[in-house]
Amino acid sequence: MTSQVPTEVMPDGGTRRLSAILGSQSLALLLVLFVLVAFFSLMRPDAFPRIANILNMATDASILLVLAVGGTYVILTGGIDLSINGVLVFSGVIAAQAMVWTGGDNPPTLLVGLVFAMLAGAAWGAVNGFLIAKARIPALIVTLGTMGMSLGSALLITRGIDISDVPDSLVVGIGSGRLMGVPVLVIVTAVIVIAGGLVLAYTRFGRYTYAVGSSPEACRRASINVAGHLLKVYLLAGVLSGVAGYLSLARFATTTLSGHTTDNLQVIAGIVIGGTSLFGGSGGMFGTVVGIIIPVVLLNGFVVLGLPPFWQQVAVGAVLIGAVYFDQLRRRLRDR
Repeated sequence: MTSQVPTEVMPDGGTRRLSAILGSQSLALLLVLFVLVAFFSLMRPDAFPRIANILNMATDASILLVLAVGGTYVILTGGIDLSINGVLVFSGVIAAQAMVWTGGDNPPTLLVGLVFAMLAGAAWGAVNGFLIAKARIPALIVTLGTMGMSLGSALLITRGIDISDVPDSLVVGIGSGRLMGVPVLVIVTAVIVIAGGLVLAYTRFGRYTYAVGSSPEACRRASINVAGHLLKVYLLAGVLSGVAGYLSLARFATTTLSGHTTDNLQVIAGIVIGGTSLFGGSGGMFGTVVGIIIPVVLLNGFVVLGLPPFWQQVAVGAVLIGAVYFDQLRRRLRDR
């Protein structure tokens, strides 16, 4: 029996045209990004548009983008994952410990670190998925709990002291390495983002992700294993958090135990700003990329102009509220 993904019928007439305009949120955000880049470039043409600064901004956004790929899948299902920053730190600690235990400064040691980071992330993702999909505990409560548990476990393992015994080849090769002038960290992130976007747009897994977020009950009637799919989505988010932890280790050459306290909120804000609905069922990877990059550009621009960087938080908060209101308006028009 072939299962079909439920579809939604858009309203007709003027409401349909208005809904189509509201549906172009990602395009509008891209325009906002271009305006911001143009503004800061005009204000400081000697600093902001320089290649070195652009690559620096891309590097700053890299780890958040890796987290945001998994977060986009989660939010598209109507869920949320507050644990990604804790899982990132825990995975980085496990990767660092694994490489210390393995010894040496060679590719096999680096591979061991990556595998252990992904396994650590997958373990927390599986816990989240099981409790949410099988035990049916609200995602907010589960992931808030596992955020504390993962961060606390990392502190217990390290006794609150950052591990800095990281192989030099990891830091030099991935953290600060370049390939044809482009940071390796940015290249790795681009591959992950493109892969995540293609899977979301062109595979059954992606279609099911949208469908589960739109109507779980309709999916069950169409013989889609909703609980199984949710488990896979949270597992994916956990694995990518593990990868982000490994990349963070490469970039900073330490576990940065207290350096990711707001990563989860930054990622969720960027995803929602990018047009992915908190209610699930609509959004996309392109919007997520733009939504993550805009705050990075704002922060960098404020620093270049000599303005207090705290204004970035004000601006992002205002844009986030506007994005959620925009999404609610779009949903009301769609439901008419």
